[in-house]
Amino acid sequence: MASNVTITDIAKELNTTPATVSRALNNHPSISEETRTRVLEAAKRLNYRPNTIASSLRSGKSHLIGVLIPSAKINFFGSVVHGIESLASQHGYNVLIYQSNEKREFEQKGLQAFLNARVDGILVSMAKETHDYTHFREVKATGTPLVFFDRVNDDLNVPSVVIDDYKGAFCATEHLIKKGYQRIAHIAGPQHIKLFNNRLRGYLGALQAYNLPIDFNIIYTGDISIEAGKRAVEHFLTLEKKPDAVFSVEDFTALGAMKALKEHDISIPDQFGVIGFANEEFGEHTTPSLSTLDQQTVAMGEAAFKLLFEQINMKTSENMQPRKIVLDPIPVFRQSSAHP
Repeated sequence: MASNVTITDIAKELNTTPATVSRALNNHPSISEETRTRVLEAAKRLNYRPNTIASSLRSGKSHLIGVLIPSAKINFFGSVVHGIESLASQHGYNVLIYQSNEKREFEQKGLQAFLNARVDGILVSMAKETHDYTHFREVKATGTPLVFFDRVNDDLNVPSVVIDDYKGAFCATEHLIKKGYQRIAHIAGPQHIKLFNNRLRGYLGALQAYNLPIDFNIIYTGDISIEAGKRAVEHFLTLEKKPDAVFSVEDFTALGAMKALKEHDISIPDQFGVIGFANEEFGEHTTPSLSTLDQQTVAMGEAAFKLLFEQINMKTSENMQPRKIVLDPIPVFRQSSAHP
């Protein structure tokens, strides 16, 4: 039979009413288990596919959510999405994923695609090239529930889930200090993104707490990439007073730093300590293994979905202060910072 089988076709097959078939397919308590089984078997035999569009029009919900991430190549975001999907599926939601490739124009296209698909809500981690947030304000204006995770902008007054980036950066820098490193550099991320600014502040806070001098010559602000890590180390090695350790804003940048140090035959961790942030999967497989901060990615994804689910099912339209969930980073100290 053709794929456009309807409830009426199933009813004719079983010599019953469309209403009975509909109730059976929706597990209505008035339908006996025997009838429900007969309907499900007939639906499978006839290759019945429910009309999700019609269903969403009746219920007012599509049971779809959109997830906008900067890059699918970064394990961090894949792991967060895993947390989102595991909880979403338990609540009967399917997930649409769009990656911005760190560009505002793709971010804007992704948001529009979600709105066109009539998603019930949107989860977002912002692109690093985003400076103008008009497109997010436009989404808010539609009334579509919106939640940020990891990369957020508090000025937008949107619920969010973040890691305590200041605390993590302080912990990473403090770890290097306690390991005996004397001159600790920092490879920073784009400072218009709050989490990268918080990590810079955490680094500075640790230096101040331990009465170590702050030298802006050993703070390298750039991109977040392997190449940025390499460029930063090349810069550090041109200085008269060279650093002996680096806290990198995230793991790919830390990996670039390690590559450059090896190219200059600088021993890690004996001559130079390295610590990153994110706990990307590759970190435990590098030589030496990379010290880092774990960001509780699955927990972040689950918390983000819970916030979105709350918004989707909110009964009141009152202007409530958006919730912000802050998770603690977990230190993962490995060989790259194990100063003898």
